[in-house]
Parts: sequence; structure tokens; C-alpha cells
Amino acid sequence: MLDKAVAILDCFGPADGPCRLSELARRADLRKTTAHRLVADLVRLGLLERVGDGYRLGGKLFELGSLVPRRLDLRETALPFLQDLYAATGETVHLGVREGRSVVYLERIHGHDELALPSRIGGQLPLTCTGVGKALLAFADPALIEEVLAEPLPRRTEYSITDPKRMRTLIEQCQASGLAYEEQESALGVSCIAAPVFDGSGQAAAALSVAVPRARFSPAQLAPAVRTAALGLSRRLRAGTA
Repeated sequence: MLDKAVAILDCFGPADGPCRLSELARRADLRKTTAHRLVADLVRLGLLERVGDGYRLGGKLFELGSLVPRRLDLRETALPFLQDLYAATGETVHLGVREGRSVVYLERIHGHDELALPSRIGGQLPLTCTGVGKALLAFADPALIEEVLAEPLPRRTEYSITDPKRMRTLIEQCQASGLAYEEQESALGVSCIAAPVFDGSGQAAAALSVAVPRARFSPAQLAPAVRTAALGLSRRLRAGTA
């Protein structure tokens, strides 16, 4: 039953609003009676909450997620560097880690402009559709890179890169320069520059980025600030303070 309960929680995506019971049963491939019983238990436990005639993830999940030690320590260690990056650019700043083939966002500081971004704290996006994700992928285990490139690449916008040869080239460029770029690949009108953060293992422990409106995207101006923040956080992580 625990597997089935998790299947219900997994039904919710970043852009989803409240879901009706019938929709949850369909997405989780459960009988409606089973889904009804499990949803009632999840509501009672605070893992789901009722909204009108639908359901959404409950506040208890946020509380539990914020207590995960590795992520909590990383977020707290990174926050001063993210704040410095925000102060230097005035733009939206992200911190993310890899989970499987997705990037999970641990922190987001809003810039002066309200950007229509799909990222949210605790949310996930495909590695290949985001600057943070590409920075994480470029410095992941080479076997993972091959696995990702061997399967169809996800598309979120018309600009998402689905050609594995082109994606490989971008990954190699990131490995050489230490910077990854996104050009409207996860959200229209938004571009991004990202850098990996290392903890001494040789693979990226995290990545941080700056997202800006496409019309004023200037990598040459943003790159120094992004590099400085990533290098500073990497030094802190290597020192073992996270």
C-alpha cells in the first residue's frame, strides 16, 4: 500500500493545479475505491490537502523535505553565495542538485522582474532543458551522460534541444568552459547561465544559475558573477563546512 500511496503523490507535476480523485486514480493506475481510501489517509496525515473538489500536495511534505540533512546543509551553506550573486546581478538566482535525470531546485531568489519560470523550490525539470541541469550533467558520471543521450531528449518548448549530437557538443563546451547556457529551452522569453559547484569528488555536487529575460541576456556580463559564486561555494564545500 505504501507503493500505491507514493504513486498518488507522484501524480503531481510542477505545473499542476488541484487534481480530482478520478484523475489521481487514472494517473496512479489504481481502482477508484483504492485511490479514495489512500487519498483520505494522505489528507489525514497532511501529505495531501483538499481544495474544492480536488487535491494538492500538503504542507507536511514541505516540512519533511526541508529537513533532509544533505539538502538542508547544502542550501544553508549556499545561501550567502546566492545572495551575493543576486546582489551583483539583480536577476533571478537558482540552486539545484541532480536527482536521477532531473534537476531539483533547492533555492530560488526572485529577481526584480517577474519571470514566468517553471522552476520552483522542490520542483524538478529535465537536466537537458535547463542551464543548471546541463552544468550538473556535464560533470556527472560519464555513464549517465551516455544513458541520457541514448534516449529521446525531452522537449518543453520549441527551443528545447532534442538532437543528442548537439546536446553532446553543449556538454563538452560546458566541460571545457565551466559554464552552461539555456536559451528559452524550459520557458519562452527566458535565458540562463549556470556553473557547477564541486565538493572535491570531481563530480558536480550542485549548480547555480542566473535567469534573465531573453531580451537583455548578456553572458559576458553575467559570467564573472556566476563563476565567482560557484567557485566560492565550491571552496566552502571542499573545506567540509557543508
